[in-house]
Amino acid sequence: MAARISLLSPNLIHSLSKPSSPPNNLGRNCCNFSVSDLKLGRWSDAGGKRVIPAAISLERPVMERTGSGEYKVFGGVPDPLGATVCDGGVNFAVYSSNATAVAVCLFTLDDLKANRVTEVVPLDPLINKTGNVWHVLIQGEFRDMVYGYKFDGDFSPEEGKYFDPSKVLLDPYAKAVISRGEYGVVGPKGNCWPQMAGMIPLPGDKFDWEGDLPLRYSQKDLVIYEMHLRGFTKHDSSKVDSPAGTYASATEKLDHLKELGINCIELMPCHEFNELEYYSFSPVMGEHKMNFWGYSTINFFSPMIRYSSAGIKNCGIDAINEFKTFVKEAHKRGIEVIMDVVFNHTAEGNEKGPILSFRGIDNSTYYMLAPKGEFYNYSGCGNTFNCNHPVVRQFIVDCLRYWVTEMHIDGFRFDLASIMTRGCSLWDPMNVFGNPIEADFITTGTPLANPPLIDMISNDPILSGVKLIAEAWDAGGLYQVGNFPHWNIWSEWNGQYRDTVRQFIKGTNGFAGAFAECLCGSPNLYQGGGRRPWHSVNFICAHDGFTLADLVTYNNKYNLANGEGNRDGENHNLSWNCGEEGEFASIGVRRLRKRQMRNFFVCLMVSQGVPMVLMGDEYGHTKGGNNNSYCHDNHINYFRWDKKNEQSSDFYRFCCLMTKFRKEFECLRLDEFPTAERLMWHGHQPGRPDWSDTSRFVAFSITDVTKGEIYVAFNTSHVPVTITLPARPGYKWDPLVDTSKPAPFDFLSDDLHDKETAVKQYENFLNGNLYPMVSYSSIVLVLRPDE
Repeated sequence: MAARISLLSPNLIHSLSKPSSPPNNLGRNCCNFSVSDLKLGRWSDAGGKRVIPAAISLERPVMERTGSGEYKVFGGVPDPLGATVCDGGVNFAVYSSNATAVAVCLFTLDDLKANRVTEVVPLDPLINKTGNVWHVLIQGEFRDMVYGYKFDGDFSPEEGKYFDPSKVLLDPYAKAVISRGEYGVVGPKGNCWPQMAGMIPLPGDKFDWEGDLPLRYSQKDLVIYEMHLRGFTKHDSSKVDSPAGTYASATEKLDHLKELGINCIELMPCHEFNELEYYSFSPVMGEHKMNFWGYSTINFFSPMIRYSSAGIKNCGIDAINEFKTFVKEAHKRGIEVIMDVVFNHTAEGNEKGPILSFRGIDNSTYYMLAPKGEFYNYSGCGNTFNCNHPVVRQFIVDCLRYWVTEMHIDGFRFDLASIMTRGCSLWDPMNVFGNPIEADFITTGTPLANPPLIDMISNDPILSGVKLIAEAWDAGGLYQVGNFPHWNIWSEWNGQYRDTVRQFIKGTNGFAGAFAECLCGSPNLYQGGGRRPWHSVNFICAHDGFTLADLVTYNNKYNLANGEGNRDGENHNLSWNCGEEGEFASIGVRRLRKRQMRNFFVCLMVSQGVPMVLMGDEYGHTKGGNNNSYCHDNHINYFRWDKKNEQSSDFYRFCCLMTKFRKEFECLRLDEFPTAERLMWHGHQPGRPDWSDTSRFVAFSITDVTKGEIYVAFNTSHVPVTITLPARPGYKWDPLVDTSKPAPFDFLSDDLHDKETAVKQYENFLNGNLYPMVSYSSIVLVLRPDE
């Protein structure tokens, strides 16, 4: 006979101990009850799971005490979402507009490894649901416990529904994801996707920030360094004390960045992802392919647990604190930390992908779907996050605010950010602002002039004060460089800068005028929209594409090691091998390559806007011509500390001096676009620039309010030229940089032992206001009083 069931208020509902005996002993000390009467029969105790009915009152309340403690279950509240410590317990709240039943699943760590649920708490929609949010407050001992959810409802992909009550799903708001603890190690029986669960927060978990505050650098003063966290210290030559490839070991090496002149790290994805997503043996490399880059997020709140030396110890709290320590120590060294975030898609892929979290919770809310349930693929990765849906955009804002307030992150770079400007799917008859539709529907994926998500972020009191950088394109053909909705806050990865500079430096005709625009911060892209030079993030190389060394070494890509028949990766790299293909080349070619690398770096540091340097480019890292190294957890992607420390690493010295030079001259970091009041263009003769299609020479002089004036020239022709310098009576031009000179005379720093002798070699030319430039070279001269 089933127990009598009565509904209660959201006050105390039920109390039940943890089990000390199998579930079939449940009736010994309490009245029997029928879970099926609650229409939650699929959460039964079959398979060893303990069922805790959350919203029923039995004739004799259960108080079965055991050595493992007891749980008390209450109605809970719908806000905030996620697991939150409150009222002597933990409130669990999750959004799902289409689920018919929900249950909280609790695991001990041992049960999680065994893929066995420890406790199941079914939720009553009359007590534990407000609107579309399911919630429950549970009191008890949660140390070394983790959680997930089960959702029931229709499994109807053609209607956009993927409910499967046999799966325990990850809470999108979980603050740490607990599963495998060691990077690259498969789970039991070779399982690459073992059960995942979320960390349950505990009272008293505090981190000592030691008074850490945001650095809040002006964006025009940034020098950004794109870093892969694991790759930075994983190579044996890093010689770190902490386990290599972790937040802790990266912290040990932060002084390198300070020496280089970096004041902002852009971390490649450090949200939780599965590095075993592409796990397969590559006969070419003789090892397994990995998801090394991490652009396939599982959870947006959790740091990548297997990047921590602690792994899953203390249910992820130690990993969170290790990440926080990295940020704190970076701030101590005057270095901001921004994160590369991937809100354009998730690891769940297309309809054939795994059901891990968002898909099984509320697929039609979180993903952009076609009328028959197909996944739009503007990301090129199988699905597209439904960013402008009211629930999803609030989720994104909540996530970003968490990383700023809790983790002290200084800003974000948004991967394929143009997806965040596209209209959402309209499964319910609601428009992107949540109001009833009165006019025509907005076609799914339509670019919006004022995207609600970008509006929310830009006007948020917390997020509007951090760095916001858009990769202003997506895989669906939307290209918004110079036109990304910006609210005068957002800056952009300037892909046009990259392409133009590559063309001009390698000596392609027709780019002199466009190159000059790049030097000025791309006013052709940003000035008309009311933006500033620092809205342009300038880069020559990034993680996807050739490294700087490979850019001057290879005309073609060499991606066979990726196992895709060399079909993957960009075919149009705008590279030039300087006359011979590959690393093994003649002395003359190798010298020209070093010169070209210096030319690129000079250009990056004298351009208005924000320079970004790719990890490893400062010493000339090579990937052997691989321009799509996403799957290699090996030397291809590891920072080579032995190469950086080699005596022959003269390029590293050059880079350090150029970043220092940039910081010393405010005229290279203007808040406004330069005008004729400060800047003058020159050709082979002063004041006579050549903007013709055949011109391969661009020069300018610019006035600094404290340092005087500098002269910068680029000769990308194969022909040497002697130029005439602007006359400045009472002053002389002192040589500082000449990329054609061998190190250390490529940069005549004050501490250079033979500096005076080197300067005298220029004396006869400079006395005549002349300077000889060889082919493919650049120079920087500084105006000094003629004493």
